[in-house]
Amino acid sequence: MDENLSANAVSKQASKRLRLIIAVLCLFSISGIMSGCQRKERLYIYNWTYYTPDSVIEKFEKEYNVKVIYDEFASNEDMYAKLLSGGSGYDIVFPSADYVSIMIQQKMFEKIDKSKIPNLANVDPFVIKLAEYDMLMDYSVPYYFGAAGVIVNTAKVREYEKSWAIFARKDLAGRMTMLDDMREVMGDALAFLGYSVNTVDPMQITEAKNLINNSWKPNLVKFDADSFGKGFASGDFWVVQGYPEVVFEEIAEMPQMMKDTVFFFPKEGGPAYIDSMCILKGARNIDLAHKFINFIHRPEIYAEFADTFGFPATANIPARQYKKGPSWYSADDLADVELKIDIGSALDLYNNAWFNSIRVGD
Repeated sequence: MDENLSANAVSKQASKRLRLIIAVLCLFSISGIMSGCQRKERLYIYNWTYYTPDSVIEKFEKEYNVKVIYDEFASNEDMYAKLLSGGSGYDIVFPSADYVSIMIQQKMFEKIDKSKIPNLANVDPFVIKLAEYDMLMDYSVPYYFGAAGVIVNTAKVREYEKSWAIFARKDLAGRMTMLDDMREVMGDALAFLGYSVNTVDPMQITEAKNLINNSWKPNLVKFDADSFGKGFASGDFWVVQGYPEVVFEEIAEMPQMMKDTVFFFPKEGGPAYIDSMCILKGARNIDLAHKFINFIHRPEIYAEFADTFGFPATANIPARQYKKGPSWYSADDLADVELKIDIGSALDLYNNAWFNSIRVGD
């Protein structure tokens, strides 16, 4: 009896030890998993819609064992308003030149440590020279130099002039949209009238406002920076002012529509943009943000970005040798466009024309 009790006690003790070992192993396993999760940094990006390929994001995540959280905006105004409201939590933002200038003045960016971005050497000096607001790239690194234009469904619109005047055509009323972007649309009207897209002349701004209100707006379905690509793909819109990459992304699996779709820059010129990568003041992942900027300007990565959207590699010279696909336009096509710049207090004239007249009641 005593021997049986002793054996039973030993068995219970062994079982207890085994359970303890299993518990410890489980604890170490859970701890290891949690530790692995904690080690995985996150980079928070606030960027334009359809602007960084998923494939590029995935390559960056894999190479650096990180997670990218990618949020989108449709206009500089929307982006700026959200950031001013505070608490965004983003690390990198992609504003256009005029807003980069404004945000630098308002000390909204961290200074860039250029020693951490050796690929800055790949940025086209021509684009840097255009960026007069930050030619030393202290706070911004050019991402892309381009322009919005006009996209036409030639199956529906067989004859057209390559001019902003297309938006005055009453026969196309109810089938056209323009961007919900003040400086873009106002810039289009100013260029059509023969003025600078950066004019600060109140009379010229008023003339542009009247042109939009009286000749263009009556023919538009709406001002739209969010869904013009989908509306074009569905056939609801036949003519849209916007970015070709947005439309061609939507119709990529529609061979006939791809064949029938034409993009052009109007002969009168219009606004151009330099969108830049900027690190926001107070960013939590500054070192990772530098790595991302450097990654983007790796020639083969920049070429992948350009090929995905049918862009010429305007901001990265070595990337041009890596490009494989065609572009919807060439760098030479940008010869007649004018870069939007910060116009200081004169922006109030544009705001008044846009929000108190053109967009009032919409």
